[in-house]
Amino acid sequence: MTTLQPPVAAEPRPAPPPARRDRRSWTGWGFIGPFVAVFALVFLAPIVYSIYLSLFRDQLIGGTTFVGFDNYEQALQDDRFWAALGRVALFLCIQVPIMLGIALLVALALDSGRLYGKSFFRITIFLPYAVPAVVATLMWGFMYGTKYGLVGDFNSAFGWSLPDPLSPDLVLASIGNIVTWEFVGYNMLIFYSALRVIPHSLYEAAEIDGAGQWRVVTAIKLPAIRGALVIATIFSIIGSFQLFNEPNILRPLARNAITTDYTPNFYTYSLSFSGQQHNYSATVAIIMGLITMVVAYLVQLRGMRKGA
Repeated sequence: MTTLQPPVAAEPRPAPPPARRDRRSWTGWGFIGPFVAVFALVFLAPIVYSIYLSLFRDQLIGGTTFVGFDNYEQALQDDRFWAALGRVALFLCIQVPIMLGIALLVALALDSGRLYGKSFFRITIFLPYAVPAVVATLMWGFMYGTKYGLVGDFNSAFGWSLPDPLSPDLVLASIGNIVTWEFVGYNMLIFYSALRVIPHSLYEAAEIDGAGQWRVVTAIKLPAIRGALVIATIFSIIGSFQLFNEPNILRPLARNAITTDYTPNFYTYSLSFSGQQHNYSATVAIIMGLITMVVAYLVQLRGMRKGA
């Protein structure tokens, strides 16, 4: 009769000496240290300094004085700030869905395999994103001109009376057209990259079930790229709240339509560099950062929720 021997417990490995453990921990910090230093210098430090500035105010009598949250109270009662915020909110609600919708349609067309010259169209649509925003705005500003621009040439050549794209009623739509032209290709590339990683087995199963192209798009492609849709939406929201280059560059062409408080970022810039109100400018910037963060987080929370 065979007697079973009890298993012999393995002896625990000796712990490494303290010097070796310390060296390993410092090795990790050596890899991430440069990033942490740059991140703290160019991201955290400006935020902390802006918060510090927002708690003070320059006064004729007494110089720089600590005022606590008085600047925030003033900003929340500032009609110019709320008008600028409402303007970019309107811009966001109209321009972002149009831009993302066009980008999604283009990405689906490129992914369908039925488009001839796919590589040419992909590069052509993405190319405007490679044009610097300043150059793009100057180019469109010239085309919008009613005296020496393309709109004026059409009016003279055909006897038309096209409305001024830089008039107070149309300038926001004109800016939206520029931003859409610039960023459709960027968002298209995000969607197209997400579409390319969908497993082909899903398409094969849909083909066996007799699903049409529309059913494949709605039941397979769109759910599979929901993460990319959310990311592109968040980026577009942040970009809309940061709208600055286009109004700033177009202002010499449309001074009656674009004021120094046309957008919150433009208002912050004007307060700081033209009005020398650095403390109040930092306050407006902090409030806009918080609003942008909250809106982006809510969009992410809603977009990534299961069953959404």
